[in-house]
Amino acid sequence: MKFNFYITLILAFAHFTANAQSQTGSVTTAAKEPMSLDDALEYAFVNSANIKNALLDIQIAKRDVGVTKSQGLPQVNADVTYTNNLAVPTVFLPAEAGGFIGGGNGGQQPASEDEVALRFGIQHQANASVTATQMIFDGSYFVGLKAARVFSELTQKDYLLTKSNIAEQVSKAYYTAMVNEERRQLVSSNLMRLDTLLYETTMLYENGFAEKIDVDRIKVQLNNVKTELSRINRLAEVSLLLLKYQMGMPIEEEIVLAESIQEIDLEEEPILEDDFSYQDRQDYAKLMVNQELVQLDIKNYQMQYLPKINLTANYGYNSGADEFGRLTNFDRWFNLGSAGVSLRLPVFDGLRKHHQIQKGKLQLQQIENSANLLRNTIDLEIVQSRVQLENSLENLAVQEENMALAQEVYDVTRIKYQEGVGSNLEVVDAETSLKQAETNYYNALYDALIAKVDLKKALGVLVNENEQNQKAE
Repeated sequence: MKFNFYITLILAFAHFTANAQSQTGSVTTAAKEPMSLDDALEYAFVNSANIKNALLDIQIAKRDVGVTKSQGLPQVNADVTYTNNLAVPTVFLPAEAGGFIGGGNGGQQPASEDEVALRFGIQHQANASVTATQMIFDGSYFVGLKAARVFSELTQKDYLLTKSNIAEQVSKAYYTAMVNEERRQLVSSNLMRLDTLLYETTMLYENGFAEKIDVDRIKVQLNNVKTELSRINRLAEVSLLLLKYQMGMPIEEEIVLAESIQEIDLEEEPILEDDFSYQDRQDYAKLMVNQELVQLDIKNYQMQYLPKINLTANYGYNSGADEFGRLTNFDRWFNLGSAGVSLRLPVFDGLRKHHQIQKGKLQLQQIENSANLLRNTIDLEIVQSRVQLENSLENLAVQEENMALAQEVYDVTRIKYQEGVGSNLEVVDAETSLKQAETNYYNALYDALIAKVDLKKALGVLVNENEQNQKAE
């Protein structure tokens, strides 16, 4: 049965959390107030590691927008350089050029009758300057700025999708813990009922009104229920561990459920598909944002065919001397400066941009195919979850009626047995049937609760819009 499948998963989780607890040590915490499902969701939306990382991604995306914006602002750099020409380079010039440059012999060394070796430069040189560049026009910049903002929107969608997944996991874990707690109380009452029946049958046996086999039958039932109670007790504890894990709560921290099965009305809030939009599903909304990013990527490559215009300016001072100490004489520092405009016009890049644009168009086709598939998948999920919920509710009503009938049969059978007109075997059979009816009822209830969560998720209303945007802002 499906419920037994979830039991297996939870027991496996218990083994994992037990190992984790032994490694992390113990944390002493004070007793907590009972938590409703809304309280558990609110706690998870604040403390889940996945939620925290999704919020950090939003902040990172905002910083990326700032980085992109900064590229359009003036870029100013200051440079100070010092050069020690340990060996001043020498150039060779015609003899008449050397005389012209040096005047007289110009300090040159004769290399031959036709050439002279001229010392070109001095040993110590220094330079201090400020350079500024301002973008005038770059089509890729404006597209990139918009893409950065769209990427920021993508992180918002990631956050909302993460929040929806957390809501699903916490809701299912809460319902599992709640059903297991109810089953624990049920098995405890069954144990008390059998214990009373055993006492009464033992008294009848001791007074000769019952046989020993009657007592033995009830003891077997009692032992089985004791074993079941031990198993349910452990299962209920593990269910709470699973709930805390999904909430992002430390495993050692105490948690008490505030809600019970009796407070749940599965028909209280009918779920309608009339106002459904695919954009309500965050996975679909995220895919549409990805589509917009690819479109902007294509536009960015197209804008790279346009020229780029930049304004540049430079101003500074330089000096030089054969003795280092003379550099401190600021009378020997001379100013320099320039300003200009640069125009860069792309001519031919080997068809690189052309291929990048064609690649982007193919990616758009992929996204469109994925969107069609996702829409069909969503439609199927809605139909399946709606049918599953209707079947679960119908089965729940039947099992509830069966449980009431089994309780009535047990009560009548026990009265007949106490009055001496019924057999002990009938009482044991009625007890077994009642226990099975109760088990079937809680399995059906669990299935209905999970089906309702699945339908809400399929419709994208598991977390309403106000709650979705609360933390994102």
